[in-house]
Amino acid sequence: MKKQKNISNIEDIQLMVNSFYEKVRRDDLLGDIFNSIIQDNWDTHLEKMYRFWQTVLLSEHTYYGSPFAPHAKMPIEQKHFERWKALFVDTVDEHFIGKKADEAKWRAEKMAEMFLMKIEYFNNGQTKPII
Repeated sequence: MKKQKNISNIEDIQLMVNSFYEKVRRDDLLGDIFNSIIQDNWDTHLEKMYRFWQTVLLSEHTYYGSPFAPHAKMPIEQKHFERWKALFVDTVDEHFIGKKADEAKWRAEKMAEMFLMKIEYFNNGQTKPII
């Protein structure tokens, strides 16, 4: 088992993000969706995710954008979010411990819940997402 540590710098964020998306890319349920949307732009996507989590967990404001917008029209539902959350929690628990690790898992859970509610709302109604 790997030695777990606190999330305390950009290198930790990069380890978390890279490890998580390696799992996503290989996943039977999520891999095809993410790979077909991101295609050859994984480096750009990962950089954006580094900045997002750096801003959220380290209070180093490097991310500017709207996290929901790219997900608004993705073909995803509850089962996809459940798998996404499971992979994220597994990744964090595999590498990290402490308050920031707990915060990362809590924030991912809340983000997944919010994204799912918004996607279901837009898919079930006549309202178009504001992005």
